[in-house]
Amino acid sequence: MIWKITSLIFHRPKQVLSSISNPFSRQRILLSTFPANSPDLKTLCSNGQLKEALLEMGIQGLEVEFQGYDSVLTECISQTAIREGQRVHAHMIKTCYEPPVYLRTRLIVLYNKCRCLGDARRVLDEMPERNVVSWTAMISGYSRRGYASEALHLFVEMLMSGTAPNEFTFATVLTSCTSSSGFQLGRQIHSLVIKTSFESHIFVGSSLLDMYAKAGKICEARGVFDGLPERDVVSCTAIISGYAQLGLDEEALDLFRRLQKEGMRSNYVTYASVLTALSGLAALDHGRQVHSHVLRAKLPFYVVLQNSLIDMYSKCGSLTYSRRIFDSMPERTVISWNAMLVGYSKHGLGREAVELFKLMKEENKVKPDSVTFLAVLSGCSHGGMEDRGLEIFYEMVNQKDGFEPEIEHYGCVVDLFGRAGRVEEAFEFIKKMPFEPTAAIWGSLLGACRVHQNVHIGEFVARRLLEIEPENAGNYVILSNLYASAGRWDDVRTVRELMKEKAVIKEPGRSWIELDQTLHTFHASDRSHPRKEEVFAKVRELSIKIKEAGYVPELSCVLYDVDDEQKEKILQGHSEKLALAFGLICTPGGTPVRIIKNLRICVDCHNFAKFLSRVYGREVSLRDKNRFHHIVGGTCSCGDYW
Repeated sequence: MIWKITSLIFHRPKQVLSSISNPFSRQRILLSTFPANSPDLKTLCSNGQLKEALLEMGIQGLEVEFQGYDSVLTECISQTAIREGQRVHAHMIKTCYEPPVYLRTRLIVLYNKCRCLGDARRVLDEMPERNVVSWTAMISGYSRRGYASEALHLFVEMLMSGTAPNEFTFATVLTSCTSSSGFQLGRQIHSLVIKTSFESHIFVGSSLLDMYAKAGKICEARGVFDGLPERDVVSCTAIISGYAQLGLDEEALDLFRRLQKEGMRSNYVTYASVLTALSGLAALDHGRQVHSHVLRAKLPFYVVLQNSLIDMYSKCGSLTYSRRIFDSMPERTVISWNAMLVGYSKHGLGREAVELFKLMKEENKVKPDSVTFLAVLSGCSHGGMEDRGLEIFYEMVNQKDGFEPEIEHYGCVVDLFGRAGRVEEAFEFIKKMPFEPTAAIWGSLLGACRVHQNVHIGEFVARRLLEIEPENAGNYVILSNLYASAGRWDDVRTVRELMKEKAVIKEPGRSWIELDQTLHTFHASDRSHPRKEEVFAKVRELSIKIKEAGYVPELSCVLYDVDDEQKEKILQGHSEKLALAFGLICTPGGTPVRIIKNLRICVDCHNFAKFLSRVYGREVSLRDKNRFHHIVGGTCSCGDYW
């Protein structure tokens, strides 16, 4: 290179010498004055030789033209090379080169990709003229970095400038319409999409249905999806994900099957969304089938897909598979650790949760977050490790791990005290919290009062709960059970009358069981199942059999003012019992029975499952709203506290 510069200085005509001595004058060096074998900028960049291209750009000085700048900028973008890109920009300024709209837009793209949004915005603001690509590039930069408000304001500014958006502009700006105010603007943008005839475009359609799905407007999202003249894997995945994220698991699964029959080629995001739906349904056989699909398709095992597999297996009750996938991961994010920790917590395996948390801190590759500590504290609570849980909490308070506890962590401590029977300490702890207690925290304490029969504190807590959420039937049920356990039947009747007065309606109980990859769903006193008569007969048979072993129906679980015989009949119609009876009918003796319940399991159904497990020698795995209940030989992993 030194020889090249020397040869230029000593062996070129005088006009060359004058240009080199004043390289930024407006006089252009004739191309013929350079050596015939001078490297071409485009060739250097196409070979990935960015450093050499920048040196050559400096040598060419004023002679760099549009194609040269375009080649070097493109390579800077490809390599996310911010310093090199700034040198190109500086070279344009120093040589007084006036880049056209295209090159200025490339500068915006470069700065956005390198997270220099301020520099990108300055380039846009200084442009003498802009086109739709320039505006869209900047809007995209804001959207990708989470600056939704800035993206929406810039979109409005673009419209006011008279520039008409194209399909890429619409697809980009719609991703920023996530907040409540943004969603209202998103509806207006949808109207503009229809007016400008872009509603049938695949990119725009995918962004529209994603916007509606994230806002919980799944019917509108489905309307957009059904209206698309053609669909790709992105739009199909967006609608499946929308159903799954809203807990509409069966709808997500049905749509996935239908689209597969229509020839949809799934990617790793599609499978991750389907696994989310299967987690909600606890459909283990289906989950294994999807896992096999992933393996046969030889998809790259992205972290998000592996995280979904961990979550699916743990929520389906198969922690061994979850841990196997976790241990095989070459790279783990905090979500990977959290998925495994939450799995242990929900299964009541506090010791395993604490050991995994210890391993996470020892590896020191991923920093714990709020969910991590929540999972560990919850695991200690469900696993009966009150002292270790309190120790971890007070380490958080002292910011030993650089993390300050939030209200959810305080709620776990209340649960820890309650489980240990330290109801008064839990009550005092709530009074001293730096947060206003939530309904969840009061509910946790009320549950402890029921188990440990502390009527005095329970009454106070119940009054607070009925003020906060008078529509929650569960609070009335627990208070009624508390009074019943103390023999205060007049107060039980008062609670029932209060429920009638407030017109409180309990959410319908629903339980399901998966057999041969078919989900069988049962509602309370359900008469819709094709084998209903057989199921109800089996429940009666089971009740008689386990009564001989000491089972006594917990009639206080029924809040209706009817006689005891009618109460027992109502209890026999609970969805958990119907699903359990069906499981015993359809599975061979000795095999485990897996049931899923949408609500917290009632005391009577819990007792029913325990006696059934002991009398019939069946392992029962029952997942309710709060946790897993693994019942073996009449003993539950929850320790009769849930």
